[in-house]
Amino acid sequence: MACPQLFAKRKIFSEKKQIQNIIKGEVCRYAIFTIIKDKPEKEFRKIQMMKKAVTVLMLIILMASVQTANAQNNSNGNNPLGQTLNAITTAVPFLSIAPDSRAGAMGDIGCATSADANSQSYNPAKYVFNENKFGFSISYSPWLRNLVNDVNLAYLAGYWRITDMDAIGASLRYFSLGDISFMDEFGEFISSQNPNEFAIDFTYSRKLIDQLSLAITPRFVYSNLTAGQFVNGEETKAGLAGAADISLFYEQDFDAKGMNNSTLRAGLCISNMGNKMSYSSGTLRRDFLPTNLKVGLGYEMDFDGYNKLTVNGEINKLLVPTNPIYATDSSGRIVYNEAGDPVIAAGRNPDVSVPMGMIQSFYDAPGGFKEEMREIIWALGAEYSYRNLFFVRLGYFHESQYKGNRQFLSVGAGIKYSVFGIDVSYLVATKQYHPLANTLRFTLNFDFVSANKNEIKQQGRLR
Repeated sequence: MACPQLFAKRKIFSEKKQIQNIIKGEVCRYAIFTIIKDKPEKEFRKIQMMKKAVTVLMLIILMASVQTANAQNNSNGNNPLGQTLNAITTAVPFLSIAPDSRAGAMGDIGCATSADANSQSYNPAKYVFNENKFGFSISYSPWLRNLVNDVNLAYLAGYWRITDMDAIGASLRYFSLGDISFMDEFGEFISSQNPNEFAIDFTYSRKLIDQLSLAITPRFVYSNLTAGQFVNGEETKAGLAGAADISLFYEQDFDAKGMNNSTLRAGLCISNMGNKMSYSSGTLRRDFLPTNLKVGLGYEMDFDGYNKLTVNGEINKLLVPTNPIYATDSSGRIVYNEAGDPVIAAGRNPDVSVPMGMIQSFYDAPGGFKEEMREIIWALGAEYSYRNLFFVRLGYFHESQYKGNRQFLSVGAGIKYSVFGIDVSYLVATKQYHPLANTLRFTLNFDFVSANKNEIKQQGRLR
């Protein structure tokens, strides 16, 4: 993850179990900061005395380099390759957060579920399969409430079916990190700021055939984490990036024995393909966006026209280089070659172009095939509905303990009346003291059926 390195990289204080858990991936990509410091512990204690500053510092730079952490972890001879903490880090991790309640209740699944107003975040190709003319949704989630009380995610999305064959959509995602007190390397107060990030995107979805659609989604990303603070004598700036998604969606109705109707759905999406992000025009590092490959499969069973049950499965993989293991000397310090570059003991050089990074992500893990498999995130989800008015949802999300350790159950419910619907979800952590535990999401939905279906110019089968 990209972020100004407010402190030197040489030593990481993994202090107490809560901080150790954050560094080991309990918060991972969802945490915004990690403690990285080069000064004596006495000065670090000074910062700890400020309750708000401590909380924030525990979150501050997971986006900075984790090379030193890897070197320290791997200097322990008891840890074989592929069995050490080696979470993949990227810039702007807020793009990977499931923003709405429906997906949040089903283990963050959305690639191959039925179309809704929030399809923009998971698979925009679904929009053209929406049964309504147009709609929009508003979602809100207090984030990391177990650690802080003022980090929030807000999401606004909407769509318009132009014809039976094409649709457009747009969304705005806003992430506020709350009030943060910035310190210098001596622990002295600099200023108080309210860092924030947002992304705005637009999509065009088009049916290729009656059962298959394609969507292209350009995106603009803005990340202001430091409000112009100076780092190593350089003034930082807001990070800017342009990105795009490409997605496919398949939906086929068919008759099944003993059921009123059944629907098979499949989806594929490659998201956040874009330029690297930096927070300085100088020498500060540039980091990859969270480019992600997502594949999903869903099956809906309509038992009698009133009761429906949908089951879904999904896998995700970040198309971003994995951190290599760097060679270290007897004291645990990274060894550098004559050119001043760190010597790689296992894995591959992560400093490559975006296209090369996407390709390399499939074979660059220092632990080989076993570690590559651990980089695959999987999730399962189910949704029961009665007359499309009442909904109950359940899901499970699993990420390897060596790659972030996000493992949780999620539950949720929804109600829909006429054009209006409301959904809520609740995250149940499977591990004690998990920072994502008790996360709530709230979503309001508005879907409007065309008063005159002829308004939808037929260019194919009208659903």
